[in-house]
Amino acid sequence: MGILAEDVARVREATDIVGLISNTVALRKAGRRWQGLCPFHAEKTPSFSVNAEEGLYYCFGCRASGDAITFVRQTEGLDFTPTVELLAARADITLRYDNKGEAAQSGRRKKLIEAVAAAVEWYHERLLEHADAGAARRYLRSRGLTGDEVRAFRLGWAPAGWDALSRALRSKAPAEVLIEAGLARQNEWGRLTDHFRSRVLFPVFDVRGDPVGFGGRILPDADGPAGPKYKNTAESALYAKSRLLYGLNWAKDAIVSARDGAGEVVVCEGYTDVIGLHAAGLRHAVATCGTALTENHVQTLSRFTKRIVLAFDADAAGSAAADRIYQWEGKHELDVFVAELPDGADPDDLARRDPDLLRQTLAEPTVFFEYRIDRALEGVSEATASGRVRFAEQALEALDEHPDEVVRNQYLDYVAGRCSLDPDLLRPTVERHRTSRRARRGQTAGPGGEGATAAAGAEAGDPSIAEQILLLRAKDPQALPDWVSAELFESEAHQWIFVALLGAASLRALVDRAGDEVDAAVAHLAVREPPANPRAVIGRFVHDAATRRIAELRRAARQSGDADLGLRLRDTQLARDELRTGNWAPEVAERLAAMLAEDRSGSEELRR
Repeated sequence: MGILAEDVARVREATDIVGLISNTVALRKAGRRWQGLCPFHAEKTPSFSVNAEEGLYYCFGCRASGDAITFVRQTEGLDFTPTVELLAARADITLRYDNKGEAAQSGRRKKLIEAVAAAVEWYHERLLEHADAGAARRYLRSRGLTGDEVRAFRLGWAPAGWDALSRALRSKAPAEVLIEAGLARQNEWGRLTDHFRSRVLFPVFDVRGDPVGFGGRILPDADGPAGPKYKNTAESALYAKSRLLYGLNWAKDAIVSARDGAGEVVVCEGYTDVIGLHAAGLRHAVATCGTALTENHVQTLSRFTKRIVLAFDADAAGSAAADRIYQWEGKHELDVFVAELPDGADPDDLARRDPDLLRQTLAEPTVFFEYRIDRALEGVSEATASGRVRFAEQALEALDEHPDEVVRNQYLDYVAGRCSLDPDLLRPTVERHRTSRRARRGQTAGPGGEGATAAAGAEAGDPSIAEQILLLRAKDPQALPDWVSAELFESEAHQWIFVALLGAASLRALVDRAGDEVDAAVAHLAVREPPANPRAVIGRFVHDAATRRIAELRRAARQSGDADLGLRLRDTQLARDELRTGNWAPEVAERLAAMLAEDRSGSEELRR
């Protein structure tokens, strides 16, 4: 189900990707490409490249990639269908759907949003005007919230009645819509019962600003129904708390412009924390909706900034929440910091009581890496000599996780100083951790460092040897011999692209025909030129494929003692070694490629 594929293609063709991206990024012409500062991560040297002909972009810094549809989705936080509909409206294209069900589904979402929007207004008016909300108004005043803040964030009050909202919205939304939107449920007698009763409500909006649900806080010492302190809208087609961030709809512009345009987001745990930070002029704050920070949250935030400051409550729960995101820091190329709040204080409390101290705390957060080391060293000053060694061991385990050797060396001295130990005495321990880590990860270099150069080049943004072969296939096919086959590629994504290019009109035609990994690889290729020396690239490509097969054969022969495997190993090595000369004959590479392609069918057995 969905928009007809040909209509999606029409939208792509009709969209000027340079014009679209120029609304967000200042692009300049660089040869046949356009370049600018990447909108997805902070940088000073342009690494973001756009291919106007193919309609694709790629960043060599953070590796963001895609087409016009992907760009809008990543910058605006939209799903696929609304994005295509938005671009279609810009291009004056009428979309068709492959069945009535998809159009109905789009209309269904609209009805759900309209129902939640009506509930937001009804609850808000109830809080402001009705006598039964007096206790709620007093509670909000006791928390320091002003009337302007209540109105700006559309706070509401759910009265104690069993079905007050359901009866009020009866003329605007049928029962099934109220139930699906998470506003009501059907009791055992078949009557509607409101989901929220006797609670202060914080409406939750998605990144576009559409209302999708609520967080409800029971009043302290309330006489109403018992229940948890906080209650959220049930998971629904609109509301998924593992993806939603409270306040992101208001904060996204401030996030991008924070720190003089470098970008930053402050992540809190509570709704009132966000309101308090906004009141203190810190409008780049968001909060999770009654759940721990998830990778979905991190992915969403990474569209707007690469700098995250955690401002959780300064207690054990807050510290644990900070620890959970460490594994995502490297994966999403983020700079993560921790705002170390005074003991017993939360952001909302500090924003009301001492906003200057809050601003100072957030302006000088601790690097997450240093925060982890400091936590490992808590109590070291009172430890005995043997205890200081144990603290140092704990800190060195955290230190060893950092990928930058210079940073590790700096913090080694820091750990040694905190533990009153000689740094030279700790270095063998660091090396022991490093050796153990390498063994666990299987980090081994190829013979003579083979493969290292290609890997380093790919990391820096240069196309790998395999990518250069694909560039020849896409942009200079006459330079690529017929005997170069998909079996020679190590990556399944590259194999897929190589085969798909045989019948594709362009790289752009491959987008959205496979998964995200393939789309990213295609975008990377689209902003590169084919190699100037095809012969050298082809030779290296076959050589590298042979080197991988030799390693497999050697391992299998050693384990099985099979003489036939030993002969195949010898023949492959001899043929590969001929390619190491600068004047190798084309028939040598062709013969070796044929051997490898034939051998490929047994590769899975060899690996086992």
